[in-house]
Amino acid sequence: MRIFVARTEAAHPPPWPVRALNFLIAFLLIAAVFYFSLRQLNYAWNWPAVYAYRQKFIDGWLTTVWISLASLGLSIAVGLFFALAQRSRLLPLRYFSKIYVEVVRGTPLLVQILIFFYIVADAFHVSDRYRVGILTLSFFSGAYIAEIIRAGIESIGQSQLESAKAVGLTRAQTYRHVIFPQALRQSLPPLAGQFVSLVKDSSLLSVIGIGEFTLNAREVNSNTFSAFESYLPLAIGYLILTLPISLWTRYLEKKHRYQT
Repeated sequence: MRIFVARTEAAHPPPWPVRALNFLIAFLLIAAVFYFSLRQLNYAWNWPAVYAYRQKFIDGWLTTVWISLASLGLSIAVGLFFALAQRSRLLPLRYFSKIYVEVVRGTPLLVQILIFFYIVADAFHVSDRYRVGILTLSFFSGAYIAEIIRAGIESIGQSQLESAKAVGLTRAQTYRHVIFPQALRQSLPPLAGQFVSLVKDSSLLSVIGIGEFTLNAREVNSNTFSAFESYLPLAIGYLILTLPISLWTRYLEKKHRYQT
């Protein structure tokens, strides 16, 4: 059984035993580095004290899950709207979309959360911090998704658009049958990265008192004075959330891949 595979892996993928062996070697190498580093650390572990707060970790993780799911769905809708708005024939809508994208992408999320919660939400008498947090995350991530979708749309050749027009497709049919399927293939890798970032960015909602995963881990650390024991479960919990997103988008990328 060969450990190293040929350069033509994309055309002829190696059998699963070879891939499993290579994955195991890489995993054991990483594990060995961390094991050696932890062995050199002169630290008195206090897992029982942190374990007593296990329900707090679970509650915070579940809060992060539903906030991330809600924000993810809304950010896709926001991103798609503003991506199409930047190509609109209405100049005010097009310029508004460009200003929104540049302002959101050019300012820190932490500042946006504070402004939305303490200024904008207060002006509209919205006191639900969870609703404000989801909206802020959605509009922040939506700006990046809008640029990703816009770039995917503009990567479609003009000849294909002219061909669609020549065969009698309407503007909506052209987007549905010609532009969107190809733009999706181009946008999947950066979209996966943005979805993962959205999940991790939800940790910043702790600044407005939302009891999500990071805030609860921070409170456990304050109560037990066990930093590593409090934050290692935090890292594992976020990995459990982000890894399926990466694997799912890679599956979709392979499923919709075609040879040119």
